[in-house]
Amino acid sequence: MTKVLDRKQFLQLATVFEGGLVILAYGLGWLVDIDPLETLHFSSNAVAMGLLGTIPLLLFFAFSYRLQVPQLEHIKRMLIETLGPYLSACRWYELIYVAFLAGFCEEVLFRGVLQPWMETLWGWWPALLVSNILFGLAHSVTVLYTVLAMLTGMYLGWMLDAAGERNLLVPMLVHGLYDFVAFYMVVVMYRSGQNSAGDGDSR
Repeated sequence: MTKVLDRKQFLQLATVFEGGLVILAYGLGWLVDIDPLETLHFSSNAVAMGLLGTIPLLLFFAFSYRLQVPQLEHIKRMLIETLGPYLSACRWYELIYVAFLAGFCEEVLFRGVLQPWMETLWGWWPALLVSNILFGLAHSVTVLYTVLAMLTGMYLGWMLDAAGERNLLVPMLVHGLYDFVAFYMVVVMYRSGQNSAGDGDSR
């Protein structure tokens, strides 16, 4: 894949796009009288739950990575081809930035506003389901990827209350840490493919 953006432009686009979700969250929050960051506060318990809560997602990621399922292989190739050129150009701290930018901004919208708003309308379970159908559709690349994103979102929505009290910090940490590992793996696989292609060309 030919890169359309350089590293700086990619980071700027990520910042503008993800930042736009925060603006959307505050706009929607104003309409429905919800402060998007009302439940965000630091606690050692929330940090611990965020770290521990990342483990199941990473285990599933490792498991799915090893599965020889055509639909999963298609998703993997697609991520490598579309994100690989850009993520591989980033420095390690820029990968952290992009990962936690997504974790913060997306959680502000989906777990900071949409889920609590829908809870006031329908209760916890319907809100968890509907808000994460939207989360899945927002990540709609393939049908399977949409379903996986929806299930991941439901897990993040459940983690919102996992620290004993509602704390947006928990799903933010889980989301950001998971994205960082996923981005790092995309970089590794992309560079491995580039090296293999280079070795083939040199023969």
